[in-house]
Amino acid sequence: MQKTVGILVFNDIEVLDFCGPFEVLSVARIDESKRGETLSPFVVKLISMTKEVVFTKGNMKVIPDFDFETCPRLDILIVPGGMGTRKLMYDENVLNFIQQKAKEVELLTSVCTGSLILANAKLLEGINATTHWKSLERLEHEFKNVKVCKDKHFVEDGNIITSAGISAGIDMALHIVKRYCGEEVAKATAKHMEYPYMVENKRRVEV
Repeated sequence: MQKTVGILVFNDIEVLDFCGPFEVLSVARIDESKRGETLSPFVVKLISMTKEVVFTKGNMKVIPDFDFETCPRLDILIVPGGMGTRKLMYDENVLNFIQQKAKEVELLTSVCTGSLILANAKLLEGINATTHWKSLERLEHEFKNVKVCKDKHFVEDGNIITSAGISAGIDMALHIVKRYCGEEVAKATAKHMEYPYMVENKRRVEV
């Protein structure tokens, strides 16, 4: 049975933050030899506050699949980052939506500064978490109960996974594939993408 993945999209979102995980989860296949005949084990949908066109950082235009009111039940929620999070992390509608979905999903995740939204929604209390290297200090100072990890590309703590900046979302998504489908499927997905499979979970830039 396919898992339904919702990716939150919003104005000034970082493109690779959501497109990276979207690509990984949509191209994954349980049997690589039957790629053309089978579907991904994940159904990926874009969720936004409204059904209006979203303008990313760089001005890409994105059409959401659902708004908050029509959003279906999700198994996995991904909260990306980007400059738009600076405003979104204080939006009560967004915080309420994520808090409600957090009770429903099997897995709650973030990419880059999406972790700031999760933190302000009180979902990272006592949780090991990370974010973009430029926002590590902010996460640490503003949210005292978050256990900030500075050396990991992504951090898994129970059913919450947070990842570092931008490209880290790809590695996190491959980890999601591994978590649900096994490492061989995750490796085959990375190979299909011609993307290096992460052997050691270590941040790729010095902080």
